[in-house]
Amino acid sequence: MHSIPYQSEKLVNANGLQLNYDSFGDPSNPAIVLIMGLATQMIYWDEEFCRMLAAQGFWVIRFDNRDVGKSTWLKGVRKPSTLALIGNALFNRSLGAAYLLDDMVADTIGLLDALDIKQAHFVGASMGGMIAQALAINAPQRIMSLTSIMSTTGDRSLPKPSLGFALKMIGSAPKDKKEFQAHGMKVWKTLQGEHYEFDEKRIADLIGHSISRGFNLAGSGRQLAAIVDSPDRTAGLNNLTIPSLVIHGDADPLVPVACGYATAKAIPNAQLKIYAGMGHTLPSALHTDISQAIIEHIKAI
Repeated sequence: MHSIPYQSEKLVNANGLQLNYDSFGDPSNPAIVLIMGLATQMIYWDEEFCRMLAAQGFWVIRFDNRDVGKSTWLKGVRKPSTLALIGNALFNRSLGAAYLLDDMVADTIGLLDALDIKQAHFVGASMGGMIAQALAINAPQRIMSLTSIMSTTGDRSLPKPSLGFALKMIGSAPKDKKEFQAHGMKVWKTLQGEHYEFDEKRIADLIGHSISRGFNLAGSGRQLAAIVDSPDRTAGLNNLTIPSLVIHGDADPLVPVACGYATAKAIPNAQLKIYAGMGHTLPSALHTDISQAIIEHIKAI
């Protein structure tokens, strides 16, 4: 598996920003683009998981979204306050987002253009699934298949985590980097749940690496505002003809499994795969199974 070619991190110009990416496999192969979720850097797509996909004859690309990691940070724009988040949860008030998910779609298309990729298979996790869904709606000519993992349609009537849980995930993150390491471990354990073994060393190393790559709490708030202020995608998903796979865990505490069912229902002929005991992470124990599910989905086209 380690013989898979690796192309190290680079910055490219995309949609007026700089996006940081790396890749696995032969660039002459069909591309799989991995889009990560809220406040989460590209390194959370596990390297071995990327190699599993690349080993099946694909060029696998992962990248930092805007406002995270080594990609452009929108430093001049304020993040939403805790009070604004509460107002949105209680009264559906806009957060006045600096950008929306559609802008992050434009970033992703800009990355494709920079890498001279006409079409790709897209795999998105959580917010990344939302971006991939919006890309399928807005630019279907650029997408060969869609895999939406632990994500949702944007329908505000769907079940949500408790307000306390949501604020715990975002609002209480300490500004001190050393304290953030311990906070990140607690959050990850909460998101993963107790069904799968918690790989403490691996996650601690990931969080430490992410802190050294780019510690940007304000960017996390701006990404959250983009999610909250973006419109419901259900009607657009109803019109998709793109082969789609929806993956979700039945123990997801952040994006309840009902959101996965709703996503699969919204997309005509979508496949749905529910993992018992999976929370809002991709545990190591499921990397082989999930990578195989994605490859089978893609190769069935």
